[in-house]
Amino acid sequence: MIPRYTRPQAAAIWTQENKYKIWFEIEALACEAMAQYGSIPEAAARTIREKGDAAMAVFTPDDTAEIDAIEAETRHDVIAFLTWLAKRVGEDSRFVHQGLTSSDVLDTCLAVQLTQAADLLLADLDLVLAALRKRAIEHKYTLTIGRSHGIHAEPTSFGLKLAGHYAEFARNKQRLIAARAEIATCAISGAVGTFAHVDPRVEEYVAEKLGLAAEPVSTQVIPRDRHAAFFATLGVIASGVERLATEVRHLQRSEVREAEEFFHAGQKGSSAMPHKRNPVLSENLCGLARLVRAAVIPAMENVALWHERDISHSSVERGIAPDATVTLDFALVRMAGMIDKLTVYPEQMAANVESLGGVVHSGEVLLALTKAGILREDAYRIVQRNAMATWTKLGQPEAKTFRENLLADPEVAGRVSAAAIDAAMSAEMHHAHVDTIFKRVFG
Repeated sequence: MIPRYTRPQAAAIWTQENKYKIWFEIEALACEAMAQYGSIPEAAARTIREKGDAAMAVFTPDDTAEIDAIEAETRHDVIAFLTWLAKRVGEDSRFVHQGLTSSDVLDTCLAVQLTQAADLLLADLDLVLAALRKRAIEHKYTLTIGRSHGIHAEPTSFGLKLAGHYAEFARNKQRLIAARAEIATCAISGAVGTFAHVDPRVEEYVAEKLGLAAEPVSTQVIPRDRHAAFFATLGVIASGVERLATEVRHLQRSEVREAEEFFHAGQKGSSAMPHKRNPVLSENLCGLARLVRAAVIPAMENVALWHERDISHSSVERGIAPDATVTLDFALVRMAGMIDKLTVYPEQMAANVESLGGVVHSGEVLLALTKAGILREDAYRIVQRNAMATWTKLGQPEAKTFRENLLADPEVAGRVSAAAIDAAMSAEMHHAHVDTIFKRVFG
């Protein structure tokens, strides 16, 4: 996790303190369940809970250092923690971790942390959705040019552009809700998942208390297809971030200048060129999206573990779990702020629509000619000929508009009226069904 791209709320999920508190909670809940089902004395479970809670309430970096020192000798992180905990609990600590294996604690803890991260990311997505909805409604009828292959296509509205991104992030929210449900899984099933030394009801109790579901069948670990699906979802969300950021980067280009990131008072764009106003936020978001997606392939490769378990997945998850979730959290919040403050230039958008002399209306003109009785193949040839005559002469003294070229064409004159041509070249016609689309997106 890089501090520059880390919010405290996200970082807190992956601290040693939070991890050890979750570890203790899993152990304490397991003891409570064992006491309830007669495996250990109820008094012991109460002592473990009370003394453990007291120790975790005053947990400090010194405690982390003590656990680290024990691990340096034992070469085992869970044993190191249990040794530290035993010093705080006393004689009843012998009942802690009975019938459990380390992965019961590690995997259940990771499930809790990933659900915590998912909840934070879901809140972030709500911020993005709110910003997109507000700006989409604001620019519902703001005329702009649609582009395919980077080339002017037909007019659309800037609000529709944003509505499309809203719909994508709404889908991403549903994907993350599903991924959260899939990853929120508990395993307290013993060395190879057979419950040989622990009652299955202990797992059910721990799962319920932690807001998780019991893994139907585990090995020594929770199956990693769940984790792969989770990180794949993060990758899809990151791709949505990059798609929107790429749009902003293009719109801010000097030759386009239809929208740009908010430029703060005192902000500097370049150490050498004082005039620069660069799309630094959207460029940064594209980079952060790549980092998040970098977690997807390792998560996929973690699925194929040897037999009931090996630890090839462990080192991977120690890296990708905090890095991917923290980075995506930062990116989503940055995206929400960028869209909320995005500076939009409707006049420039309108000017760009007509910057090619009106050729962007060729599609409707084609239909007007066919309605006038001209065969479609002939109409296409006529329209393309006049569009190319307009396009290739742009900026030259003898240049004519698409409308002028059409009306001067002998195959058009007398067959299609100027009024029909003007109606076909009305940009407003492209707003006819904006309300219908908005109703589909926003309800």
